[in-house]
Amino acid sequence: MENFIICGLTGWGLEILLTSAESLAAGDWKMMGRTSLYMFPIYGLGVLLGPIGRGVDAWIGDFGEISVRDRIIRHGILDMVLIFLTEYLTGSLLRRFGICPWDYTGRMLQINGVIRLDFAPFWFGTGLLFEYLTGRKTKSPLP
Repeated sequence: MENFIICGLTGWGLEILLTSAESLAAGDWKMMGRTSLYMFPIYGLGVLLGPIGRGVDAWIGDFGEISVRDRIIRHGILDMVLIFLTEYLTGSLLRRFGICPWDYTGRMLQINGVIRLDFAPFWFGTGLLFEYLTGRKTKSPLP
């Protein structure tokens, strides 16, 4: 539960920073960031990334034989894909109820208005950050 809260709060903070930067890029010097209460449990699901990554490592048969750099790349790509999948599924569900807090319709590289593929580097890093923050107590494979 503690790690769920850590991921939820971290996600909220990152989203506020990102939307503040978008506001500044649009010429709004107030840099107003925004998020939604719905985002907290969605970001909280980041707690699952570390265990899934370790499960994939075990399934592949990797017991620490690869470099830290290669493990970071593997986990970053896996985390990115899982975050995109979660964003697509939760966005589609929330949209059905008319309560999706984001809409990427008309933006570049968007899919059905619920994900943006140009966010890939952001999700890569966010996933690794969630693994790092939640793995400190559980022997994370990441430094």
